[in-house]
Amino acid sequence: METLEKVSAKPALLLSTKHSLCPGCGEPLALRTILELVQELGVRERTVCVCGIGCYTAFPSIIDVDVIQALHGRAPSVATGAKRVLPDRFVFTLQGDGDMVSEGLQEIVHSAARGEKFTAVLLNNGVFGETGGHMTATSVLGQRTKTTMETGRVAERHGYPIRMADLIAGLDGPAYVARGAVHTAAAIAWTKRILREAFEAQLAGRGFSFVEILTMCPTDWYVEPNETADWVETNFSGTYPLRILKSG
Repeated sequence: METLEKVSAKPALLLSTKHSLCPGCGEPLALRTILELVQELGVRERTVCVCGIGCYTAFPSIIDVDVIQALHGRAPSVATGAKRVLPDRFVFTLQGDGDMVSEGLQEIVHSAARGEKFTAVLLNNGVFGETGGHMTATSVLGQRTKTTMETGRVAERHGYPIRMADLIAGLDGPAYVARGAVHTAAAIAWTKRILREAFEAQLAGRGFSFVEILTMCPTDWYVEPNETADWVETNFSGTYPLRILKSG
């Protein structure tokens, strides 16, 4: 009788697979990838996650690492304090586009410009998911949200989307900047690679590292969960190509 080999299992640092996020949400996939790397890199005992405000704020109760809950948009400043006071800790922030880009843009820009030695992770789905699905600073042109239902995002009225990874890569402080996604198996593999490189940049003391991850939000994209991969390719790929923007 042929023996089956288990090739995938729940990360040890994930306390439960039950969460309150919508079916088809991409954020749990991003979280799983992060926890796998924390375990593989052997830094669990000295890891500090600084969590922003969003749907992902439900994660601290189901992950087995130390967490600091920040106010809306302020995770980079909290992470700066944690890393400076405890420089031996492995510190990363977890923020959505509403939290990081719409609410706290100055926090992440100044942290990056100073070259603070932590890793910032942006979960970008182009909507304020937790508060009803309205437009954020990263919503793409034409994207329908609760506040752009009739026309979608229009540049003349709403401005253009902010490409955070590109913005951060243009600063002198960051050592590593990349963009990934979780809508396909290949995208997840790519994202795990760039997250590993960003984490290793921090562990080597090279400075600030930043990873943007495109995540799915079928509820506020008005599509079925099995349609989100095509939605990402159709709507996000032109504005947010997956690539490494800075590696020194």
